[in-house]
Amino acid sequence: QVQLVESGGGLVQPGGSLRLSCAASESIASISFVGWYRQAPGKQRELVARIAGGGTTTYADSVKGRFTISRDNAKNTVYLQMNSLKPEDTAVYYCNFPFSVVNWGQGTQVTVSS
Repeated sequence: QVQLVESGGGLVQPGGSLRLSCAASESIASISFVGWYRQAPGKQRELVARIAGGGTTTYADSVKGRFTISRDNAKNTVYLQMNSLKPEDTAVYYCNFPFSVVNWGQGTQVTVSS
C-alpha cells in the first residue's frame, strides 16, 4: 500500500505562511483525487482541500482564498500553500486520497501563535 509522508509544518505567527508537502511512495498519477486534511485537538479530522487529476480544486469554506493545493505527479508529491494563517488553523495536517483512503501518515504539526 502506498505510504504518505507529510512535512513542512512548524510554528508561525498569525498572518504568516507555510508550505506543506506530502510525498507518496508510489505514483499518484492514476489517483483521481488527492486531499489535505487536518485534525485539531479534541476535534474530528476534516478535509480542507482536494485536487482532481485534471487540476480542479475544492476547499473548505474556512480556508478558501487562503490555502492553495497543488500536485506534481512526476514527483509523486502534493503541496498545500497556506497563507494568512490564523490561530484556528492550528492542527496536525495529513494528506490522503478522499475516495480511496490508505493508511494515514504521521502528519505534520502546524501551530499558529504569537
